[in-house]
Amino acid sequence: MSAKGYVVAEVKVHDADAIARYRQLSTAAVEQYGGRFLVRGGASEILEGKWSPPERMIVVEFESVAQAKRFYDSAEYQAARKVREHIAEMNMLVISGVDNQV
Repeated sequence: MSAKGYVVAEVKVHDADAIARYRQLSTAAVEQYGGRFLVRGGASEILEGKWSPPERMIVVEFESVAQAKRFYDSAEYQAARKVREHIAEMNMLVISGVDNQV
């Protein structure tokens, strides 16, 4: 079994009413590609360093980095991105988790 893949995103929403459609489409795409939300908004608190407080953070777990990329590159998620285009800004990355198998 390989390490899990995590999509981490920082979101700044410009139109809270319009973002609901993006949320609906992106949630369906995450679920279709086997993803699971670990963090979706919620309160955050800076404990150390010079972070700028994020408006909203999202962490989604996938079975692998490859599966996370399949989600991101999918037609379903690209449709969601198109909806989000002018209503929110997003920084997103994919990161490999720790492979705890010995």
